[in-house]
Amino acid sequence: MITELTIRNLAVIEQVTVSFRNGFSVLTGETGAGKSIIIDALGLIAGGRGSAELVRYGCEKAEIEAQFDIHPGHPLTRVLERIGVEACEGDPVIIRREMTAHGKSTSRINGQLVTLAMLREVGECLVNIHGQHEHQSLMKADSHLQWLDLFEADRIMPVRNQFELAYDRYAQLKKELKHLQETSKQAFQMADLYRFQIEEIGSARLKIGEDESLLEEKRKLANAEKLYQNVADSYDALYGSKGIATISKAVQRVSDIAAVDSATLGPLLEQMQSAYYQLEDAAFQLRSYRDAIEFNPQRLEEIEDRLTVIGALRRKYGDNLAEIIAYGQRIEQELSLIENKDETIKRLEQSLEREQQELMKIGSKLTELRRDAAKRLSSGIEAELKALHMERTRFDVSFTRSGSERLAGDVSFSRSGLDDVEFLISANPGEPLRPLAKIASGGEMSRVMLAMKSIFARVDQIPVLVFDEVDTGVSGRAAQAIAEKMSELSRYCQVFSITHLPQVACMADSHYLIQKSVQGDRTFTSVEDVRDADRVRELARMLGGVEVTETTLSHAKEMIQLAHEKKMNAKV
Repeated sequence: MITELTIRNLAVIEQVTVSFRNGFSVLTGETGAGKSIIIDALGLIAGGRGSAELVRYGCEKAEIEAQFDIHPGHPLTRVLERIGVEACEGDPVIIRREMTAHGKSTSRINGQLVTLAMLREVGECLVNIHGQHEHQSLMKADSHLQWLDLFEADRIMPVRNQFELAYDRYAQLKKELKHLQETSKQAFQMADLYRFQIEEIGSARLKIGEDESLLEEKRKLANAEKLYQNVADSYDALYGSKGIATISKAVQRVSDIAAVDSATLGPLLEQMQSAYYQLEDAAFQLRSYRDAIEFNPQRLEEIEDRLTVIGALRRKYGDNLAEIIAYGQRIEQELSLIENKDETIKRLEQSLEREQQELMKIGSKLTELRRDAAKRLSSGIEAELKALHMERTRFDVSFTRSGSERLAGDVSFSRSGLDDVEFLISANPGEPLRPLAKIASGGEMSRVMLAMKSIFARVDQIPVLVFDEVDTGVSGRAAQAIAEKMSELSRYCQVFSITHLPQVACMADSHYLIQKSVQGDRTFTSVEDVRDADRVRELARMLGGVEVTETTLSHAKEMIQLAHEKKMNAKV
């Protein structure tokens, strides 16, 4: 849920901070007071595109900041991890959006800069805004299959995942087959070049790291004389008359008197003996190194020749030996494909046929599960519509074959299965089923959308649901039904509604009044969390217009009391 929203210098809002509670909240106020700006701010937080025109006149930038509390295991956690945003489970998620008067936009999540695309991906997990005339995902036919699969994800998604894996295998095989079938005469001409290159690389018998060890050996051989002379001189210095022999004599003298003052001379003697043994060992190592130094002009020439061969291969086939070896392996595979083209094509065709049969088998099972789920979805949505006083509305899910790929029997498919689906509706008796987008009445569209949200809010895990004047065009019993449905929906998520209907406002758990005022030559918008008498007065204004009378106040109190009783009874 969203717990706090701060807006600075956005349109007519100078600064507003609102704390929100869970449940069903309404935002009310006179037309033009700025209610839609609150929704615009939520849209911007969810990754909507901003505009320099939204920045308050005379200000450098607009700022919006929102804090969300997310329950453990929410899909947002995986999204944040994927985009590299640090978030500890249980801690709030803070989103900040800034827009300058010059059109520049900056977004941060938990203090980390993110792109607009990243913010939009996060926003899709947090906020779902539905307006009277917006084209929501539920209205778009190309998203209906995903919604149907989501409706019964536990049964459908494991089979869909199997189909997608089989499809990927099929697509890879088809790609390989197409590549071979399109192999032309030029490819066969390449075979001679491949054979030459394979021979050239293979005859070199390359080993990874060989060039580095050869360079090291070359340095030693090229400097053999210098190495020998310096090491020999060092050895002679250590084993000369003034070297280790002198140190040995000093050790012996101290050893002869150590017993006289063991407390002082004992540790000193140990130190001198240790130094003597280390120098003696170093001298022996120098002698061994000196005796092993090789003067081998022939070997040096061999190394030079070998490095020349490696250098030539690097210029042709790769920057290092690993790349050269990998290139050789790759062209061996290409040559094998060319030389065994007919046999390989036959093998791929057989494999492709097996994968097609597997796709048909899994796809048919997936279609069966979807059709079964579609019946329950249709019944569920029709039941929701009945509660919204659209008793005679029919809802159905239309199935057609999917995609342009073809299986046996001319069955088409795509990566999502054998099906394309579209939600259809008939709002009035005698009318044919039509796509959702063809609903003409705004009031009908509002109730259909609310019914669908009521079904899908239980599975899509989006914590914040916003309705922007979706009750426009309805009144009476339908308005009351919408209010009760929004209240019921708030059991699954946090619901906000901008409304002008008192029937909706009285059912809210929280009521926010948006007011506009003019101070001097500037316009300001404020947001007030109204309760008790203030809420009654606002509801009375919605009932009676500008004039608030004792009658409208009494009616408002009665509506709030009745709404409270309805909500309490619904919880029982």
